[in-house]
Amino acid sequence: MSTMPHDQKTVTITVEGAPHEWPKNEDITYAQVVTFEFPDYLQHPEITYSVKYRNGHGNKPDGVLTAGGSVKVKEGMIFNVSRTGQS
Repeated sequence: MSTMPHDQKTVTITVEGAPHEWPKNEDITYAQVVTFEFPDYLQHPEITYSVKYRNGHGNKPDGVLTAGGSVKVKEGMIFNVSRTGQS
């Protein structure tokens, strides 16, 4: 069940092969992307992750999302999240 208003347009992003709906033209943060893949992320601040994306907006279609950062989402955007170890 969606928690977004019915008139809100969404796009589908992919995080580690799983589709997720996100509000169109809104940013997604590093923490939000990591939480899709690792739901217990916020309970384990000692673990760091590498977040890479592709199929983003024209001025920066590929990149790395770092802790504290965010990126504007686009339909079909793909995120890869991997554990990098202890911070």
